[in-house]
Amino acid sequence: MAHSLDSLDHKIVRTFQEQPEISIADLADAIGLSQTPTWRRVKRLRSEGIFLKKAMIFDAKKLGFPINVLASVRLHRHDEETLEALERAASEQAQILECFSMSGESDYVIRIVAKGIEDYEQFLKKVILHLPGVASVSSSFTLKTIKSTTNLPV
Repeated sequence: MAHSLDSLDHKIVRTFQEQPEISIADLADAIGLSQTPTWRRVKRLRSEGIFLKKAMIFDAKKLGFPINVLASVRLHRHDEETLEALERAASEQAQILECFSMSGESDYVIRIVAKGIEDYEQFLKKVILHLPGVASVSSSFTLKTIKSTTNLPV
């Protein structure tokens, strides 16, 4: 059973969001607790699944992926087998960074990075249109990133 988070747990989460590589000693200092209780809290938060994983955030443009696409996908069928097959196939594609099951007009919105427009066109033709059950795809290219964060408002 999940433990409710108190103010110290929230401080731990906020600190890790800003400094994922912080040591337990420095974390303890930052939240005003000694090391052992801080370590116990971190261990509990991990065991409860609050921390999914540590990640580094990279600049996609500097790594050769300046194109960011949001593809709205509609399906022919909405049976469990088709949905699970599409989700598995999307999860296996490295250029797909995020895939969301949606309410509303689109069944899925997929965020894709590409090296250029031609690269995305090939990815669309060879991959996206061949995902299980795809009926149509509407692609939108981002012009500028205004805000991008992984930090939750805790």
